[in-house]
Amino acid sequence: MSTDYSVHLDCWDENCYNMVMEKPRGIIPDFGGTVDKSEKSVFISAPAKINLFLKVTGKRPDGYHNIFSWFQALDLCDHLEIEKIRESKIEIITDADNIPTGPENLVYQAAQLVRSRAGYREGFRIKLWKNIPVGAGLGGGSSDAASLIKGCDRLLGLGWSRAVMSVAGLELGSDIPFFFSRGQAEVTGRGEIVKLIELPTDYQVVLVTPSFEIRAEEAYRKLRLDLTAQLMGVNFKGCRQARELFQIISKSANDLERTLRESYPILDKIEEKLRILGANIVRISGSGPTVFALFDNGTISDKMLKHTFKGEGWGLFLACPIVLPA
Repeated sequence: MSTDYSVHLDCWDENCYNMVMEKPRGIIPDFGGTVDKSEKSVFISAPAKINLFLKVTGKRPDGYHNIFSWFQALDLCDHLEIEKIRESKIEIITDADNIPTGPENLVYQAAQLVRSRAGYREGFRIKLWKNIPVGAGLGGGSSDAASLIKGCDRLLGLGWSRAVMSVAGLELGSDIPFFFSRGQAEVTGRGEIVKLIELPTDYQVVLVTPSFEIRAEEAYRKLRLDLTAQLMGVNFKGCRQARELFQIISKSANDLERTLRESYPILDKIEEKLRILGANIVRISGSGPTVFALFDNGTISDKMLKHTFKGEGWGLFLACPIVLPA
């Protein structure tokens, strides 16, 4: 490939795992996907997302919940390299030790879906470098699956539209359709209705992830719908600067937060520290446990974060909101 991130898997065995999965350094995220010169593999990045707010408007007959939310993509991302192989199998190799590499993995399921829909009989070897925390409310698994579909579309020359890929992705998870958008969207239904919106990106995002997971099923099971405000619309007309965005979304919330904070008091401690740093907005993303904070541009540095959260053992990330390629 034209970039230097690739370490070929010819020598793959247990003894060379660390060399093969050495995390790419200094690589510019590639959200569109780049096929190598031999046309045998593609490199693509998968962005995290946050819910700027999340309203839960009711439970559906199919067991899911209807939501109303704004999703925003971030430059914090995972990386995938997808290689065509002759064997009719799917192989996932990852640097993360806390995710499955078999049929339970959304990336594996996405690869199966592509093979089935495209009538592709051969297989894939997928290298997955994880930067997005697992089970943290940042959509990492969903984004990885969407990027797998987009990468395979490029690699196999399928010519699928975003709409086709989105419908396919919905079979695997409610958050997946968003990742076929431009990275800024009003999301409704159970996640399948994605309306593109334009929001400012002139601010910083701090992500703090405590060392435990919260499954979405748990968060929604604890939700008390009688306590959620039935806000069905947020007016963003004329919202062109971060300060306007902060003002608009400050009037909304994440409906899952109340019961999550009752069950996990550590989330309040995280918010206190972020408020001390001068955060404009502090909120839990999705079903948590990641707490995100929005700051004016240029007001937060890695050094400040490390000092404030020293010794806590939590994941800390300084990110930026992004618009994805068309």
